[in-house]
Amino acid sequence: MSLQHRLREWFRPWYALVFAVFVAGTAWSLRGQPLGLSSILIAVTGGLLGAIVFQFTVGSVWAYIVEYANAGGRWTDGPFLAPFTIGITTGAVTYVYDASVGAAAWAAFWSFAVSAAALAVIAQFYAGYRESSP
Repeated sequence: MSLQHRLREWFRPWYALVFAVFVAGTAWSLRGQPLGLSSILIAVTGGLLGAIVFQFTVGSVWAYIVEYANAGGRWTDGPFLAPFTIGITTGAVTYVYDASVGAAAWAAFWSFAVSAAALAVIAQFYAGYRESSP
């Protein structure tokens, strides 16, 4: 296997995006700070934390989208859009009351996650459990 092929398999656009989030988080943490060993270590830690949160958040939303599509749903279905609507509304209301982007994003994500989980449980009870066919 050629080096170019191996690199193509290893380096996907997703990794580049996560790396960009890491660099942006590190740079954001360094803004206005004097460059020293401790400030650089704290900034790198902040960048790593930002990359992990990004992967967790975007990965969870992407998994929801893929699983819904794999189950035969469409992106225009009301049940599919409900968690997004709830999450965006919760984030907007939180931002109005708190004026913090971080708090609004936190509230939006967790309300999305909880409503998606509740919707999955409701759908299972509504549709009933399917037995696997041999």
